[in-house]
Amino acid sequence: MDGTYASHRLRHGRISEPGRVYHVRFSTRRDSRALSELATARHVIHGLMAAAPQAETLCFVVMPDHVHWLLRLKEGGDWSNVLQQAKSLVSRSIRCKAGGAGFAWQSGFFDRALRRDEDLAAVARYIVANPVRAGLVTSVGDSSHWDAVWLD
Repeated sequence: MDGTYASHRLRHGRISEPGRVYHVRFSTRRDSRALSELATARHVIHGLMAAAPQAETLCFVVMPDHVHWLLRLKEGGDWSNVLQQAKSLVSRSIRCKAGGAGFAWQSGFFDRALRRDEDLAAVARYIVANPVRAGLVTSVGDSSHWDAVWLD
């Protein structure tokens, strides 16, 4: 295996369901640590927010080599297109504005549709605590590349 996700085969036949919440994880190519730089992480965050017409961001965290994103699909949105658009916007932005000529995402991604009865707050806490579990910071408040909305 070349290090890319083989998840494209798993998504065959899946549909995008408006109102459904998805946890998506996508990585930089060859596990580069490009996202640990402040300017690059900010480009990622702006790219996630630019997908707002099709998806509502519930929470996210930008790690040095990957991103976790919890989103709720809006009416007419397609989660695969939302992710592709966000990745594309981020790549263009980094290459043009931040001079990241060698920056690239892995071609695939991990995704999971949450069950309707799943505790969104618990999933969000898991996502934003990733920097603590990875030993990058000692508390969530020490990490600067995450956000979460209030989940009812």
